[in-house]
Amino acid sequence: MTRADEIAANLDAVRRRIAAACDAAGRAGDDVRLVVVTKFFPASDVRILAGLGVTDVGENRHQEAAAKAAECADLDVRWHFVGGLQSNKAAAVASYADVVESVDRAKLVPGLSRGAHERSHEIDVLLQVSLDPPGREGRAGADPDELDALAAAVETAGGLRLRGLMAVAPLGEDPAAAFARLARIRAQFLESRPCADVLSAGMSGDLEHAIRHGATHVRVGSAVLGPRPRIK
Repeated sequence: MTRADEIAANLDAVRRRIAAACDAAGRAGDDVRLVVVTKFFPASDVRILAGLGVTDVGENRHQEAAAKAAECADLDVRWHFVGGLQSNKAAAVASYADVVESVDRAKLVPGLSRGAHERSHEIDVLLQVSLDPPGREGRAGADPDELDALAAAVETAGGLRLRGLMAVAPLGEDPAAAFARLARIRAQFLESRPCADVLSAGMSGDLEHAIRHGATHVRVGSAVLGPRPRIK
């Protein structure tokens, strides 16, 4: 089996999972967009994915993402930056990312805005919200009560377009419960910002739970590309 055959088979299986989850949730099959996370995988895999109809590719390490985006500049794909972002790298990430999903503090906004202006390209922004219980150190993300202020910072900055929220289920917690909590946070957020209706949630192991609770985008890596290569 060639690498292209392997990816095609895995991609078909994931697309079937998404379709089944949408059906179970009473949602249309095209309600959910797949973002394939290519961390540690080569640009050649991105080319295979594009040939199979994948339009959204995710990366979470700036140096790798920048190099891969440059190598694949001829492809018609949207680059999503989904990893933790340092404020001193924000402008550089804005130079290639079409969507930044991991904005969890206002300190990132000026750099993203500057990079968007330098590129003359508006960037879609998702606010990463933490689903961890108060006081427990876990995944990245803003506290839910910080979202309004963070959203306002994005809305008043030039070159950025607030599109919605992103979250990761906490380690060791039932993802169904975590995503149910996320759905409540999102509902409250949408009361004041009804157009910011994107919800990026769910990965290879829990995408069905995320779709059940309203995810519009799922970020899938290993289920499509296989186990990540070991990086020496």
